Amino acid sequence: MSEYYCLVASLPELSLSDGKLSYDVADFKTELYPELSVKDRKLIDLFYLRYDNANVLRLLRDKEADIDSRGLYSAEYLNDCIAALKAGDELKESELPSYLAEFIRTYQREGADSSLLLWEDRLAALYYAYAMKCSNAFVASWFAYNLHINNLWAALTARKYKWDVARAVVGDTDLCEAMRTSNARDFGLGGVLDGVEQVMKLAESDDLMERERKMDMLRWNWMEQQTFFHYFSVERLFVFLLQIEMIERWISLDKEKGNQLFRSLIATLKGEVEIPAEFRQNK
Repeated sequence: MSEYYCLVASLPELSLSDGKLSYDVADFKTELYPELSVKDRKLIDLFYLRYDNANVLRLLRDKEADIDSRGLYSAEYLNDCIAALKAGDELKESELPSYLAEFIRTYQREGADSSLLLWEDRLAALYYAYAMKCSNAFVASWFAYNLHINNLWAALTARKYKWDVARAVVGDTDLCEAMRTSNARDFGLGGVLDGVEQVMKLAESDDLMERERKMDMLRWNWMEQQTFFHYFSVERLFVFLLQIEMIERWISLDKEKGNQLFRSLIATLKGEVEIPAEFRQNK
């Protein structure tokens, strides 16, 4: 792995409580990404692919849809890939990540309305499985940790409102299976997954925005601890990206939008409406 002394030293100090950013995820892609080695770019790509996931879903539903420019691929390129796969062509890994090609083929084969699970959840499961196989130990462990923490939150929420816990859990790992099948208070994860008790306490709170912020703080602290000795490496750059994305999200969630999110959530729990996509917790 390359060491990025000057680049990392130039990065600003970040805090989840920051009220504004002089640097964002898009800036990183245009200014710093080109300075990385080819091997390290592949790791950073795993971060940006989350935007491509959403873009692929939009284009499968409407090929004229606007897409998030933070993704790695243009709308034209993704539409070409979708058309090629529909025609039965095979795409190389260098042309499109294998999990995205698999998802597109499944969507085309089964049809938009055929899935028992949300297509977003199916794509998230494929994405996490793909990312957790990467050769970088920290990046792989981050995706595993985020998957399991998100699933724990979903499982606790499902249990609280007597929903089907198994359908709320995304992914195919031993911990995912434990959450689907265990009747234990902590799903048998105590001592296995960092932050279990904190998440369980947060699940009891009625303050939605505070819960969200503390969940992000849990992730933030985990990243800082895991990369404490990664001073000038690609791992530090990966964490920087994750952190500025968190701050961007909180800056966008002003009081008015926070109240809207809360009202939408309550209505959803009553079976009245669906939470707008822009407010769903990212998996």
